[in-house]
Amino acid sequence: MNEQQALELINNPHITEQAMDMVDDENKVILIVERSANKNQIGDAVEMLFDVTVKKVNTSITPQNEKKAYVKLDPSDDAMDVATELGMT
Repeated sequence: MNEQQALELINNPHITEQAMDMVDDENKVILIVERSANKNQIGDAVEMLFDVTVKKVNTSITPQNEKKAYVKLDPSDDAMDVATELGMT
């Protein structure tokens, strides 16, 4: 996966109060991604774009037919840094 493919995979961050609590409390970032993306592709894209280590990726489909990815980062990385880079804070 190159950087262009990684950028196309991630649509935007999911910015809600609950999402910000997850950034602070659980070291997770919530992203809206392409519906066709799988967990491995999402993890690889986040690692490539933000230079972090992804520990786990969970996904769900929203009622608006969007795919939401819950990306848990390694404890050595700070989700707040990624959130700041995404413009969430």
